[in-house]
Amino acid sequence: MTEPPVVIVHLSDLHFGGYADLAQIEALEGFIPSLGATVAVISGDLTQRARHGEFQAAHAFLNRIRAHMPVLVIPGNHDLEWWKSPLGVMGRSVKYAKYSTYFQPLTPVLEVPGAIIAGALSAYGVAFGSLTWNIRDLAVKGHLPASETRRVKAIFDVAPREKARILTLHHNVLAGGISRRMGLASWRSAHRRLLAVGADVVLCGHDHQEGAGQVANSLAVSTAGTHSFRTRHGRPSVFNLVTIDTRAIHVQHFRWESSARRFLKSDISSFARRNSGRVAVSVAGGEGGG
Repeated sequence: MTEPPVVIVHLSDLHFGGYADLAQIEALEGFIPSLGATVAVISGDLTQRARHGEFQAAHAFLNRIRAHMPVLVIPGNHDLEWWKSPLGVMGRSVKYAKYSTYFQPLTPVLEVPGAIIAGALSAYGVAFGSLTWNIRDLAVKGHLPASETRRVKAIFDVAPREKARILTLHHNVLAGGISRRMGLASWRSAHRRLLAVGADVVLCGHDHQEGAGQVANSLAVSTAGTHSFRTRHGRPSVFNLVTIDTRAIHVQHFRWESSARRFLKSDISSFARRNSGRVAVSVAGGEGGG
């Protein structure tokens, strides 16, 4: 008997606050329940300034999605008050105290039919592991400590063999199509450790441009866009629908059409699951109906 596919609504960078596009948020609330998804994953940056009102709006939105499916959420760099503990001088917990008031834990794990999803923390603000020589990276760049990949690997190692393994973190692990920037500092070592974790797919965001690709032609990556006005070069916002079957991972982009105030199917990319070949197919274009 063939197991049904795992279907993930992958959102990121909602940025509740001054930049959130409320028309998109309202459309998402009506559209997501129609997709027949197994779970929704939000890969960080729920807020713009980590303010209580922004967290409250995000919390209410996610509760409305939870009425239809389980939800897993992780923090992004905009969701922590790094200035309260730069370089960790006042400890770690103070940076995440406000986020943790509304969302627990920082690194959630969720089992759903056919899959296990593990969140990894990549957002640390101004921290030694995230520092680079580029001043633009200050408080923006993330990093993925070895302790995080070890923790996730241990979770995946004991999961039932038939379960798909999904890792989510905030910072983009592949270079953005327009920005050409990696979200992680020391990304080469992060890639090596990600390949060893045993994930079928990585879900991330941060770059504000959608993407689908692979680390080392092996590990599938879904990068969701943003539902704020801060898109790359004024591109339409995009969220992803990730479908995992027994052989492949399919990343379907849904593009926001502002004139019609709805999301439309756009490009789709398909990648063979690890240990089942190295076939990757990308189909450009979309459909007029959502």
